[in-house]
Amino acid sequence: MRNITNIQKFSIHDGDGIRTTVFFKGCPLKCEWCHNPETQRFEKEMQVDREKCTGCGTCQAVCPAGAVHMEEGQPVLEAEACTLCGKCVNFCPAGIREIVGQEYSVKDLVGELMKDQMFYEESGGGVTFSGGEVMAMDMDFILAAAKELKKQDVSLTIDTCGYVPYERFQEILPYVDTFLYDVKVMDPELHKKYIGTDNRLILDNLVRLARDGARIYIRIPTVKEVNGNERNMKETIAFLQEHDIHPAQINLLPYHDTGSGKYRKVDMEYKGTDLHAPDREEMEALAALFADAGFKNTKIGG
Repeated sequence: MRNITNIQKFSIHDGDGIRTTVFFKGCPLKCEWCHNPETQRFEKEMQVDREKCTGCGTCQAVCPAGAVHMEEGQPVLEAEACTLCGKCVNFCPAGIREIVGQEYSVKDLVGELMKDQMFYEESGGGVTFSGGEVMAMDMDFILAAAKELKKQDVSLTIDTCGYVPYERFQEILPYVDTFLYDVKVMDPELHKKYIGTDNRLILDNLVRLARDGARIYIRIPTVKEVNGNERNMKETIAFLQEHDIHPAQINLLPYHDTGSGKYRKVDMEYKGTDLHAPDREEMEALAALFADAGFKNTKIGG
């Protein structure tokens, strides 16, 4: 799979300098606070902004597969019948329907990314592959794109959850300048509860990646009710010290729910309604734990 949901220009929070970030579609994890739910499923899908739907019925009228029917004045999509032909997208008077996920060739993707080469050079930036989970994509495609960027002397950053076989990291390591590596929760049971799986593979891969000489930014999405506490951060520090991991930077990323409005568009339920970010004073105290332990390049935010 190599569906792409978005190519975001002028990103300043996805690595060093000004970057162009590619969001790949598909992720093996299911974080309750995910702010890109449209990137969770690997397949293309229909996205509908139902709050703006006028109930005109045009989508039902033009659908050749009969995948849309009306209930109480609103269109209901039968996803299994939908062929994603795009007719309802093209004919929707309100413009509220969109097919999420677009396939690119390596040539077309790199060509699009090289349009911003001037900004990379002037800012010390480059390209970031994100998701979803880029390391769960078709690695032949990802490797080919990474090699082309390397030929053009463009810096590549990989934003990853780490939940993939380590062989994938070994393959791409020579072409990557920095890994933005998520360490969400140290307690394996809490990790399973809020993320959908335990964290053993993620932590094992982090140790191996550090030993193989990768430049790593540790990113910790910080949620008050889950990991935004002294105990979790001290456990994280102890793990890094025990395994002699020296990240180039640590980013504590305060929880936010700006992606919660996307869930209904892709027929998903947002489960993070009872979650919150620690306040500023609490975030500063958590950051101080890392600084006091010798991790001086610790920042709040990306």
